[in-house]
Amino acid sequence: MISRTSSAKSVVKRRLKTIDAAPPEHAANRSDRDYLALALALAARGQGNVWPNPAVGCVVERDGIVVGRGWTQPGGRPHAETMALQQAGNRAAGATAYVSLEPCAHHGQTPPCAEALIAAGIARVVIAAPDPDTRVDGRGAEMLHAAGLQVDWADAGIAAAAEALNAGFLSKVNRNRPLVTLKLASTLDGRIATAGGESQWITGPEARARGHLMRAEHDAILVGIGTALADDPELTCRLPGLAARSPVRVVLDSRLRLPEGGRLARGAGAHPLWLLTGPGQNSQALQDRGAEILPLPLGADGGIDLAAAMTCLAGRGITRLLVEGGSAVTTAFLSAGLVDNLAWFRAPGVIGGDGLPVFGDLDLTALANMPRFKSETIESLGDDVLESYVHQA
Repeated sequence: MISRTSSAKSVVKRRLKTIDAAPPEHAANRSDRDYLALALALAARGQGNVWPNPAVGCVVERDGIVVGRGWTQPGGRPHAETMALQQAGNRAAGATAYVSLEPCAHHGQTPPCAEALIAAGIARVVIAAPDPDTRVDGRGAEMLHAAGLQVDWADAGIAAAAEALNAGFLSKVNRNRPLVTLKLASTLDGRIATAGGESQWITGPEARARGHLMRAEHDAILVGIGTALADDPELTCRLPGLAARSPVRVVLDSRLRLPEGGRLARGAGAHPLWLLTGPGQNSQALQDRGAEILPLPLGADGGIDLAAAMTCLAGRGITRLLVEGGSAVTTAFLSAGLVDNLAWFRAPGVIGGDGLPVFGDLDLTALANMPRFKSETIESLGDDVLESYVHQA
């Protein structure tokens, strides 16, 4: 908690005391965690739809009644606090605002949310997690505190949940690359296709629908040119009502071989298409279709340098990247140490040793160097299962 005489920024850095240690005037209020949980649930509505900004939720509570709710809107504006305060109106005076991420303190395309909370007459602000963006980084809490508002911080459990929700934004800020989720669909023996290349469909309709929902929750989706040529995919979200939530489509195409008549190029006018290609490559025909061509350095294998690709995507605002490539792309990402999460769909079938494997050679000579992941959840989807893993550093 931030006392009225302490430094707000130092409290951000150390994340002192928790909500449970609230002052006497709030001792009877045992709902802080509930309001924060609601703020996080609201924030989750923006995932995949608010980049380059974080997905934030805000709840305004007065006398035990929620008088305002808001979350970051498509494209990143208006911010969650603005939406919640607009709904609360004059009932915000003397109320408590619960926010999933520290309110911004800088002037951008919109005024600082900290200023908006102050101007609305909010008496207390409870923050789930600090914002490490150098333009904020404690300044939001400090601005609120300096204006006489009481500022409290969530306990470690809520803070961890808030940081997990915005892991992509935090990755962009702290590591200059998006959070990478590798999506895989295989048989029980880890095969993604028959020896002849047949792969549609290994998993059933429930699993495929779940995969489309994942697309809606990510800012961008990436495949290699091999997958683009073999499957002629659209890479959109084809769930009812969620077509507008389709991610930016990204193709690793070092020699710019993507056909202008394929589905990706034909759909570039409706859904953004970014082609990461090698130096000096260009195609006016693809540009005329609406594709953006982004030249990048090549790696030692002649393919796009993946570290440079991630920096490029982060620089353009991408926070959450879903990789759906074939064996070559998945192996390259894993070898480069760029996989944060695994979303592994498994079908209850076996293809055998002549089938195409999920991963190619990793050139491991010792088990100690094996990439390791921690199991998070297992979800049943018809006859298939979705196993979710988080990389262990």
